[in-house]
Amino acid sequence: MIVSPSPHIHNNDSVRRDMLNVLIALIPAYLVTLFYFGSGAIYLTALSVCTCLLCEHLIQKFLFKKPSQLGNLSAIVTGALLALNLPSNLDWWIVVIGAIVAIGIGKMTFGGLGNNPFNPALVGRVFLLVSFPAQMTTWPKAKPMHFVFDYMDVETGATFLSQIKEGATVNPDYSDLLFGSIGGSMGEISALALLIGFVYLLCTKTITWHIPISIFVTVFVFTGLVFLIAPEKHVDPLVHILTGGLMLGAIFMATDYVTSPMTHKGQLIYGMGIGVITSVIRLWGAYPEGVSFAILIMNAATPLINHYVKPTRFGEAVKKEGK
Repeated sequence: MIVSPSPHIHNNDSVRRDMLNVLIALIPAYLVTLFYFGSGAIYLTALSVCTCLLCEHLIQKFLFKKPSQLGNLSAIVTGALLALNLPSNLDWWIVVIGAIVAIGIGKMTFGGLGNNPFNPALVGRVFLLVSFPAQMTTWPKAKPMHFVFDYMDVETGATFLSQIKEGATVNPDYSDLLFGSIGGSMGEISALALLIGFVYLLCTKTITWHIPISIFVTVFVFTGLVFLIAPEKHVDPLVHILTGGLMLGAIFMATDYVTSPMTHKGQLIYGMGIGVITSVIRLWGAYPEGVSFAILIMNAATPLINHYVKPTRFGEAVKKEGK
């Protein structure tokens, strides 16, 4: 029994329920991924999830000496999100390393669920990007119903953002950006599928609008101003919203309860910080994509935001006259 002071609020929320809602929200994105990448998507996701589950179970049992907590589904969510951040033709052993880093370093090193300062899936993704840049930036081209036995034997090409970074003149087809059929990681090929998941998370009150919307608005305004200044060098801001991992990161990873601010005001500041850093990296950084780095940087700033942006407790203090 847990005894705590009032006030007491009772609802049906639980970690398992929230994680299940996240997995349900990911279904549209995974259906699109399955349609375009086929066997590679199935194999890579299963490998990532199973490795995350096994790694967390072993650490809980042999290091923490505690009962398994796999029932809360958080390890499955980490594995699924990590997989969506990877190219579907990645070598199996790199996927295993990424999953071990995500759980072993990104999550369990700090004490497990609720204690990690950084999003575990992004820790794994960024580690792989820095350690294996060639493999992590070899993107398979999306092909409808591409069910091949050898998922490594696929045609590869540059992502939309990579072409822009290299100075290529690209005329975006917004239908491709919304429905898929563009190269990239498994979770970034269909903005519409991610938006459907976003609506589901809002309707179930799993997340609030503050973080994703503040990220989208900030990126739109920042890149829009740059586009107005030099339209011949940059693409319009809507392209930045619909391409890359922005939607996946803003909806599913920046909103992580543990690593994001607690107050709505803090969440808006947090989201704007992610939007600014993402835009700066995309426009002037070495990498074509900056969402992962931006979220991890703002994860580190979350304790400061929580410290300086606090809600008023039990009403406002009344100042005495003459003071």
